[in-house]
Amino acid sequence: MEENNVFTPQEIVQEETEQTETIHSEPKSEFTYESEPNKEPVKPKKTGTFKKIVTGFLSMILIPSAVGFGSGIAAYKLMDRNNDKVILQTSQSQNITTGTNSELVGTKVAEVAAAVKDTVVEITTEYVATSSFFSNYVTTGAGSGVIFTNDGYIVTNNHVIEGSNAIQVTLNNGDVYAATLIATDSKTDLAVIKIEASGLTAAILGDSDALVVGEDAIAIGNPLGELGGTVTNGIISALDREVSVEGQKMNLLQTNAAINPGNSGGGLFNAKGELIGIVSAKSSGEDIEGLGFAIPVNDVKEVVVQLIEKGYVAGRPALGVSVIDINSIQLAMQYGVSQYGVYIVEVLEGSAAEKAGLQSGDMFIAMNDIIIESYEDLSNALSAQAVGDTVVFQIKRNGRMIQVEATLQENTNPKQ
Repeated sequence: MEENNVFTPQEIVQEETEQTETIHSEPKSEFTYESEPNKEPVKPKKTGTFKKIVTGFLSMILIPSAVGFGSGIAAYKLMDRNNDKVILQTSQSQNITTGTNSELVGTKVAEVAAAVKDTVVEITTEYVATSSFFSNYVTTGAGSGVIFTNDGYIVTNNHVIEGSNAIQVTLNNGDVYAATLIATDSKTDLAVIKIEASGLTAAILGDSDALVVGEDAIAIGNPLGELGGTVTNGIISALDREVSVEGQKMNLLQTNAAINPGNSGGGLFNAKGELIGIVSAKSSGEDIEGLGFAIPVNDVKEVVVQLIEKGYVAGRPALGVSVIDINSIQLAMQYGVSQYGVYIVEVLEGSAAEKAGLQSGDMFIAMNDIIIESYEDLSNALSAQAVGDTVVFQIKRNGRMIQVEATLQENTNPKQ
C-alpha cells in the first residue's frame, strides 16, 4: 500500500467535478517561459486540525487502517446490462428501531450486527516485493470490504488493494472467491472489486447528510487481518472533518468506535442497520484513542457508481506525472538530489505534462505563485483547478529556474 510518504508512481490523481476538487494528472499544453520578478510565490495556508502527516515525527498521525503481513444502500445497486448503468432500486430498511445510546448498548447492537454481518467481507491481497538482495518474494496484506450489489460488486479502500497482484474475498459464511479489480479513485481512497457470485446480501444505504453528532455508529470489519466480522460501537463524533491522510486532503466522518489495522474498507452503520460510511483511517500516537474516520456514504455512492459505469470519475483534471516527495536525507541520497522537494519521476506519454515540456527530474517550486514544498502542497494547489484550466509552474531543472504552462484535461485513466 503506501511506502513512506513516497507517492507510488501512481500519479497525482486530482479530484474535482466542475467545481473545485482536483487531484489527478493528465493532458495538454505548451512549453513557455514567463517571468514575473515582482510577484512573490504565496506559501499555502494549512487549515484544519489534522493537516499534515509526517511519518514518525508527530505525536499523532492519521494512518490508513489496512494491515500488511511481512513488510473497509436505503437502495441496492444493480447493474443494468443493457445500458451499462447502475440502477438505484429503493429498498426497505432493516426491521430495526432506532434507540437511545443506552438502549443501543447490547440488544440493539446485536440486532444491527445480525442484520448487516453478511454485507461485510474480508479482503486478502498479495504483492510481489523485492528484498535487499534483489530477490522477489510474495508478501500479503489484509483489509475489509462492503458488498455493494447482490451480483458481486464490492467497495473497499484504494489503499487496501493498491499495487496488489492478487485479491481474495472471504464472505461472512466462509466462502472464498478470487476478485477482479474494476477501478480505483485515489482522491477519495475508494476502489471497486468484483467477485463472480450472485444472490449476495448487499448493504442498505443510509443518508450521511442526515447524520448528527452523537448518533450511534457501529463498525464491522477485519481487524489485524484475521478477526473478520468484528463488531465495535460508538457514536458519530464529528461531521465533515477535514483531515490529511498520506498527503491527501479528505472530508470524513469521525467516530469513537474502535478502528484497528485491517478495518479499512469495512462498514460504518447506524442504528437502523444502514451503511453510513466506509472506514478509511484512524489516528495513532501517544495518548490518543477513539479517533477513527470513515468516508461518508453519500460520497461513496457518487464515486462508486461512476467507477462501475465508466471505470473512472468524470470531471477530474490530470497533469500526467508520477512524483516523489523527497523529505529525508535517505531519500535525497537515494535519488541523488541535494534539495528537499517534490520531483517528477515519470512523465506520461501524451499527457499535459509531456505537451508542456515537463521532464523527469524536474523539481516543483510553485504553481500559480503558490509555493510547492510537499506533495500535499501540490495536491492542494491542483485541487483548486478544473478541467481546461491553464496553470503556470515554476520548475527547477539542472539548477536553472524556468516557467512552464500546462492546460489540464479530463483524466480518463483510472490508474492515474
